[in-house]
Amino acid sequence: MIKTYREKVEAELRDICNDILGVLEKHLVPNSSAGESKVFYFKMKGDYHRYLAEFATGNARKEAAEHSLNAYKNASEVATTDLPPTHPIRLGLALNFSVFYYEILNSPERACRLAKAAFDEAIAELDNLSEDSYKDSTLIMQLLRDNLTLWTSDIPGEGENDVRETGGNGGGSGAQGQRTADEVVEPSS
Repeated sequence: MIKTYREKVEAELRDICNDILGVLEKHLVPNSSAGESKVFYFKMKGDYHRYLAEFATGNARKEAAEHSLNAYKNASEVATTDLPPTHPIRLGLALNFSVFYYEILNSPERACRLAKAAFDEAIAELDNLSEDSYKDSTLIMQLLRDNLTLWTSDIPGEGENDVRETGGNGGGSGAQGQRTADEVVEPSS
């Protein structure tokens, strides 16, 4: 009975994710021209493929993980050239991409490297942060910091005292307690 219910819930989640991915693929990504929108929609693609990978198995998991990785990489390329390191969408991307590395690819080293780099770049630019995005940006930076603290315990030779930056997000929690940037920020245009 529980197995049947779980399968039903997973099928519903899969349908919802695929519907959203269809809208992203057919309408939102092709029609976005501003860097902020492109990053946001590519990040969404990565997020929804990551959601699929979280409960899929076998080839379906591998395929969802590959699609997620590609979407996050596309978002990162645009974010690096078009958005400042303190931009909430860029920080949210780094947060969710690092959770992807940690949870889906089982790579705490890459997750920590990405989260720490995003945090360090944002700290260096903190003086240039606009008032409009200050609250969102600092929240996501704190989430990055929280995840780094949590994750460094999984890396041999690393510990809480070795890390000054860590992270997470206020939208959802993974099975390990890390946080993502889901629903923290939306594009302004």
